[in-house]
Amino acid sequence: MENKYVGYLLLGISLLIIIIILLFNSAMKEIIKTSCGLAHNGELCPMNKNIDRQTYFAFSIVGLLVVVSFMLIFSKPQKEIVIQTKTIEKKKPKKKIDLTGLRKEEKQVFELIQTNNAIFQAELIEKTGFGKAKMTRLIDRLEGRGFVERKRRGMTNVVVLKEE
Repeated sequence: MENKYVGYLLLGISLLIIIIILLFNSAMKEIIKTSCGLAHNGELCPMNKNIDRQTYFAFSIVGLLVVVSFMLIFSKPQKEIVIQTKTIEKKKPKKKIDLTGLRKEEKQVFELIQTNNAIFQAELIEKTGFGKAKMTRLIDRLEGRGFVERKRRGMTNVVVLKEE
């Protein structure tokens, strides 16, 4: 439950308690008036002071509840603190790949794979504009030389750099 709703609930309870205190106070004063008025010949009965003290004490407790409820209503909700821990991996030095002997199209496809690390074969077809059959042959050649690896993902392939 949010602080705001708890504050409203506490405020409602405080108002109910105030009404009960006022009703109880007026009932007690009526009782004192009828029973004590005759005994003291019109003077103020000492019980009135006790009733007043108890009423002030009850109002001070309710006042404290009202202050707490306003604090809850107007306080900002606390945010969750999320601590992330990252493990630092040592960067592997990029090995120099010898692209001599590759055709222009093969180099183009290899560079796309290298920049993305992993790419869908369909995406390679879109980016290069080559047909499906030509792309398959190009990837076959790159795979044969040990540069890339094809992994099946559902109805399509993901082409990734071969790790050694």
